[in-house]
Amino acid sequence: MPADALLTAVVVATLLAALITTRVPADALFILALTVLLVGGVVTPVEAFAGFANEGVVTVAVLYIVVSGLRETGGVQHISRILLGRPGSIEGAQLRLTAPVAFFSAFLNNTPIVAMLIPAVRDWAKAHTLPVSKLMMPLSFAAMLGGMCTLVGTSPTLVAHGLLIEHRGTGLGFFEIAWVGVPVAVVGLAFVIATSRWLLPDRPPDETVFGDPREYTVEMTVDGKGPLAGRTVAASGLAESGLQLIEIHRDGEIYPAVAPTLHLHAGDRLVLAGSAGSVVDLQRRHGLTPATTQVFKLDVPRSERMLIEAVVSDSSPLLGSTIRRGRFRTRYGAVVIAVARNGVRVSGNLGDIVLRAGDTLLLEATPSFADRHRQSRDFYLVSALPDTHALRFDRAAIAILILAAMVSAAALGALSMLQAALIAAAAMLATRCTTVEAARASINWPVILVIASAIGVGHAMEASGLATQTARTLVGFAGSIPSVNLVVLFMLTSLFSQIITNNAAVVLMFPIALSVAASVGAEPMPFVIAIVMAAAGAVATPIGYQTNLMVYGPGGYRFTDFLRAGLPLVAVTALVALVVIPRVWSF
Repeated sequence: MPADALLTAVVVATLLAALITTRVPADALFILALTVLLVGGVVTPVEAFAGFANEGVVTVAVLYIVVSGLRETGGVQHISRILLGRPGSIEGAQLRLTAPVAFFSAFLNNTPIVAMLIPAVRDWAKAHTLPVSKLMMPLSFAAMLGGMCTLVGTSPTLVAHGLLIEHRGTGLGFFEIAWVGVPVAVVGLAFVIATSRWLLPDRPPDETVFGDPREYTVEMTVDGKGPLAGRTVAASGLAESGLQLIEIHRDGEIYPAVAPTLHLHAGDRLVLAGSAGSVVDLQRRHGLTPATTQVFKLDVPRSERMLIEAVVSDSSPLLGSTIRRGRFRTRYGAVVIAVARNGVRVSGNLGDIVLRAGDTLLLEATPSFADRHRQSRDFYLVSALPDTHALRFDRAAIAILILAAMVSAAALGALSMLQAALIAAAAMLATRCTTVEAARASINWPVILVIASAIGVGHAMEASGLATQTARTLVGFAGSIPSVNLVVLFMLTSLFSQIITNNAAVVLMFPIALSVAASVGAEPMPFVIAIVMAAAGAVATPIGYQTNLMVYGPGGYRFTDFLRAGLPLVAVTALVALVVIPRVWSF
């Protein structure tokens, strides 16, 4: 074996071992591996950093910005509430959840979708007394299966698209992968729902064991222009927010025992109680506004504020005074929207609550409030809650139209996927569906670094001849029959994807796939599609795909739960894919 190939083999083997056995971040490991290959002369600087200019990698980064526009306007949450509805059984709940998630994941990057839906699914399960462990894993699986259906659904497809452009000048069509992705998604979802009774655990989530003991009292007003006015309490979905509706104030009357059939009116003041997380979700609920008018008197727009927890100290000038008399907004430039007191519900109107030492206040303020008052003697503790700014519901329709235009332009071939995504991202910023700060924060830079660095490692495998030698070994094991090599390549990619990142698996296996195709005298496309499908379906471990990691805690899962439910699903989807692929992309 040549020296370059030997060095590359050692680096790749060490990289894989480190990814499996250590907790060092994957992006740091890939950059270190690329550095060794560059210093060792296996690749040139241009080859090493070509991934950072790869069209697929840039497209993945830009799509994060597009999705941030939908997240900041509440577009996906609004649609999900309409689609989820009231299930009659656990299987019905899974169907209501997985079908729309798979559909959305075909046109949006699936990771942000799962991130947005986890709290909604958690509250939905609680409201309808459904085991959340029966829903969180199907949520992740549906997002992954739906992402297989189009070019933009999942990053492994976009990565392969960029590599194909480098290799042959043209990438994948927008719906080209759907020939195999749709059958795999349909069969996979049916399998998940049909077997969930036996394969998915019935277990409470971690957060029920280590829950937040604080119970806030919060007041909200029904917006006359929002979707809740005129609906009954039951139809409003307030029960799904995880808060208890204590009473309703209407035209000077108080309704202390709120019946589910009671209709909400514009201007109703709702008094609710619940955890900080539930209050945060309520603040971002379309159709409700804080009951205190003080929030509209702050100079900074609501979309630029955040929620902050502050514990009143025993030396605070607010002690013994009500929130209203204490002139909290004038004194601190912040507004109290909820109060918690030692796990005991605080009664009375929010403005009339007499503050005591140890009371926890949930404030709406600018991010600078925490910095200004962290050392203040007025508060024991000041803690900012991340990602709690108000959503721009008035721009949700604009965000959805921008997304539809992007998908249409790319699907019809009027623009390349990168061009369409860039224009859509610019439109999201221009129409203020998202801000520059939110757009920057939305990009998952570790994922981008892993993909780009892995492309450099892939170039090293190709340039050193390691990919060719690996392909010859595989062909020697599988023989010269293309279909057998397709199965072996699929299985190897699937294995890599379960133990390292699936994006990295695509990049590492891409040059091997090309070499295998050349060795058996076949077209490369069936092998490329096989590694994409194998990588995109890394459902058998929580570390195989980041959506699995995201539902790991909220679903109360153990590592073995993914093996029990994921391995059979991998087998079923692999069988479908391996039957369909040669019939669409001939050898």
